[in-house]
Amino acid sequence: MEVKLEQKDAADWSYRGEGAANIVLAYTGSSPSFIGKVMRITKKARNGSSPKRDSNPSVLTEQERLLWRDVEELVASPTKEIAEQIYTQLVMSPLLGSKHVDAGMRVPVKRDFLECVEKNVIKQRPAWRVDVSVVDLERDSVIIMSDHSLFPGGVLKDGPCISVEIKPKCGFLPSSKFIAERNFVKRSATRFQMHQVLKLREQEISELSEYDPLDLFSGSKERIHKAIKDLYTTPQNNFRVFLNGSLILGGLGGGIKRTDAVAGKAFEDVLEGIIPAENGLRTTSFIQLVAEAVYCSRVLDGLLEVQKLDNFDIEGAIHAYYNVVCQPCAVCQQLDEARPPHRCSSLHSIHIVESLKIVRDYLIAATAKDCSLMISFRPMKDGAIGSPYNHVYLQSTNQSFNYKVNFIDLDLKPLKKMVDYYELDKKILNCFIQMLEMEHNDGNAKTIDAIDTINIKTIKDC
Repeated sequence: MEVKLEQKDAADWSYRGEGAANIVLAYTGSSPSFIGKVMRITKKARNGSSPKRDSNPSVLTEQERLLWRDVEELVASPTKEIAEQIYTQLVMSPLLGSKHVDAGMRVPVKRDFLECVEKNVIKQRPAWRVDVSVVDLERDSVIIMSDHSLFPGGVLKDGPCISVEIKPKCGFLPSSKFIAERNFVKRSATRFQMHQVLKLREQEISELSEYDPLDLFSGSKERIHKAIKDLYTTPQNNFRVFLNGSLILGGLGGGIKRTDAVAGKAFEDVLEGIIPAENGLRTTSFIQLVAEAVYCSRVLDGLLEVQKLDNFDIEGAIHAYYNVVCQPCAVCQQLDEARPPHRCSSLHSIHIVESLKIVRDYLIAATAKDCSLMISFRPMKDGAIGSPYNHVYLQSTNQSFNYKVNFIDLDLKPLKKMVDYYELDKKILNCFIQMLEMEHNDGNAKTIDAIDTINIKTIKDC
């Protein structure tokens, strides 16, 4: 694509959403080159600085170049955008299946384009995102990829397209021998459920989600259906729905509230032109449709395998991290010196190659735990044949839909994030265990009900 985006082009890109590292924009103009595309623009911390471009030909640190030494193109990446694209293409795509992964392409941009985009989207961005990050104006390129809330081309001549974006989160309970005995709860409560308690305490959410990732990854049609229903009920930042590329359910920056009667009625009304069911039953049919596609595609089986590359848990992997960065282990230093050698001490005597593999696998698994799944549906026309897409049958309305599944947000995790992962893990566990211990003494009925809900779910799943 021989083009360089500049200030006059900024008006053709509208805010779609954002994560920790990037802002996503959707194309609304008329250029055939960009119809049906979205753009990922790199952010940086507010008051932070972009990485300096010095004589080092790679954007990766010395230890990261060692970590990814088998992926030569990644090691040589001169910018973050190139590194992200190569990581998606050469690391994640082979693991998850090339038909489900779009690495996109890099397009050069001028600084005035990025400046104009930042001004245009600031009112659409969640306030808390604006407080901590801004567009990185020092970047000279962006990533353009297909808008997976649409079918290829972005045209609607083949009928309406409804898409759901799901952030599945971690779909298994860890069993690593390096998990400390005091943290045994990890083996019975999911990371998502425990993190919900911390978010509730810190008022990031107003109520606990009913969603359990183990349901979605179970392979059971009934449990998958329950997972989709629970995601619809409390979307938070884990569930969004688009119609012809426009958001119709969920928040642009990640909603935090329950789908109330007003939002539910609006969603039901929008579905009228897609699912010909009686009023009050269209949402139920849509949930069935999504669950059927998840079940039939089996795409989460592959995602779960990649997540399970983390077979040491962060409590083990953090020790390998300190081996890789050649620093004294801060975790070991925190332990009581009078105690006998702890179960993780053996990790500091393994070969550096093994430490590199542990950390590399952990970071790949972290990508898989934090990515999103986009499933797009298009009603099939009567007598349609020869479609390149899979199809799913919705029994409640006697309809067939073409559908496609794509993984998005397959970000390369920086090596230095290992320390953040470890500290967050401690914070989540401390909060959850404290909540459990105070359950019968806490006078806050809302907190008690929240913990009871998790306890009941945990007992049922064990």
